[in-house]
Amino acid sequence: MSGMFGVGGGIVMVPLLIWLGRLDQRHASATSLLAIVPTALAGAAAYGLRGHLEIGPAAAVAAGGMAGAWLGARALRKIKLSVLNWAFVGLIAATAISMVFYTPQRAAAVGLSVGAWLGLVGLGLVMGLAAGLFGIGGGVIAVPALMALFGFGDLAARGTSLLVMAPSAVAGSVTNWRGGLVQWRLALAAGLTATAASFGGSALAFLVPPQAGNWMFAGLLAASAMQLARRAARSKGQAGGRPPGG
Repeated sequence: MSGMFGVGGGIVMVPLLIWLGRLDQRHASATSLLAIVPTALAGAAAYGLRGHLEIGPAAAVAAGGMAGAWLGARALRKIKLSVLNWAFVGLIAATAISMVFYTPQRAAAVGLSVGAWLGLVGLGLVMGLAAGLFGIGGGVIAVPALMALFGFGDLAARGTSLLVMAPSAVAGSVTNWRGGLVQWRLALAAGLTATAASFGGSALAFLVPPQAGNWMFAGLLAASAMQLARRAARSKGQAGGRPPGG
């Protein structure tokens, strides 16, 4: 998923860590964020070797992303889990809807004004906040924004998004590590496996037409949102039930 869609993989990894790793949302987000670092670097390299990487814009987004990831990771320790769960569901659902109604271009010229460069820094801030809070690389925000707001082609948006994720994920992971939220063994297992698989995913991205890729991405997001919403609703019902013996 990371290599094909330009995301860190957290939209898949976080639900799986909750389900298979028996982690809560907070620890799953922190563990996923660390696993994203090598995955994103491998995916970015695969796109860069084929000329679909914008280094300058990536640096601008990364500058905002590192600050946002630090803020998001600090907030992660303070936000109620129920709020965090539903905010994550809302983010994924909104992105899925936006992807359905947008038709990307395969190759698009990138020409940026001064205002656009400032906008890229702002995008990085939002992307980093999402990374720190939800354990995702931020690609679910960056890829649609780079295409719709800044005129990137779909492949350049994915490659640039992956490159940006690494420093943001490192910044957030350092804060998470200090807060004792990272499960190192799970992060290592997920990260190494995802890194190896990302090369195959990036190869598939070049074979799938842009619109078909968008619909596939939207379907993945919708499925993840429904699964997480069901789990969040079930957790709320259990918390709201009568105490034993009541």
